[in-house]
Amino acid sequence: MPHIQLNNANIYYEDSAPDQRHKPVIIFAHGLLWSTRMYDEQVAYFKKNYRCIALDFRGQGQSQITKDGYDMDSLTDDVIALMDALAIQKCNFVGLSMGGFVGQRIAITHPERLLSLVLLETSGDAEDPDNIPKYAKLMTAMRWLGMKPVSKKIMPIMFGSTFLTDKSRRSQYKQWQKMLEGNHKIGATKATKGVIERAGVYQQLGKINTPTLIIVGDEDMATPYPKAERIHFAIAGSKLAVVKGAGHTATVEQPQQVNNLISKFLGSCL
Repeated sequence: MPHIQLNNANIYYEDSAPDQRHKPVIIFAHGLLWSTRMYDEQVAYFKKNYRCIALDFRGQGQSQITKDGYDMDSLTDDVIALMDALAIQKCNFVGLSMGGFVGQRIAITHPERLLSLVLLETSGDAEDPDNIPKYAKLMTAMRWLGMKPVSKKIMPIMFGSTFLTDKSRRSQYKQWQKMLEGNHKIGATKATKGVIERAGVYQQLGKINTPTLIIVGDEDMATPYPKAERIHFAIAGSKLAVVKGAGHTATVEQPQQVNNLISKFLGSCL
């Protein structure tokens, strides 16, 4: 799968149908410390009818670790640059957590590029001040010790209790923990800093007129239901759905529920 030079960064992306430009496009944007792998189940489900494109944000996955450009506005510019480079005029955009921060900004500043918007496990506000000391400690540990010593503390932030306590999914847990530990400590630190220091866009959400679906796991501790509801009330005509038995990574924890919700929503946008 290809890399592409965008805004002074070598960005990795996967394209399920590069030669089938007649298909409607879905762009998938992952959450902090993950990669395109977060959407494997969604791409497998939607690729028959959609051209599915997933990217790794700079500093994460297989994308370049750059000196700067980790703020949410710069990541938004990277997505628009990718669309331009691939000659994609409009897309359905699916963003989880950090990807959702980016999705909201696209809908506010580039509404003409969106057919629809799906926001999973995300917030329209700046980082909760109560969380910042905890995340800053994790960031310091990542910077000096690497990812392995902190992975066990991060996993309960990323996944809900149903997934974490299901013995039948233990191998899957270990697989995702290994992926988490595979992050480069510099890229992970820079990306985390970009998330912690992000500006809120809540006051601008009323500008969004793109058809929008907001999804939240009922076990999400990082961005719980009230944050999803707050976005829902701010975006006129948006829809809100809860995924049962999922934490902050519903695409992995409960992929069938997520796929069904997105599929039904995209069908309603036609």
